[in-house]
Amino acid sequence: MGRRGYPPEFRRKVLDLIEAGRKVADVAHDLGISDQTIYTWRRQDRIDRGLESGVTSAEKAELTAAKKKIAQ
Repeated sequence: MGRRGYPPEFRRKVLDLIEAGRKVADVAHDLGISDQTIYTWRRQDRIDRGLESGVTSAEKAELTAAKKKIAQ
């Protein structure tokens, strides 16, 4: 689950709507979330699929776990 509490299944459905041709603004308005949230999810999805450079979700989780371990 993400910081804001949206489950991965919800995020996937939102991204599927966008990929099906719906406008980001329309989906955001209909679901009561911000446009920027959807753009962030879309960018992270593109990174995870290797279409864009950046830190993947798996790498972020690994870094978070390592930081917690170091802090202890």
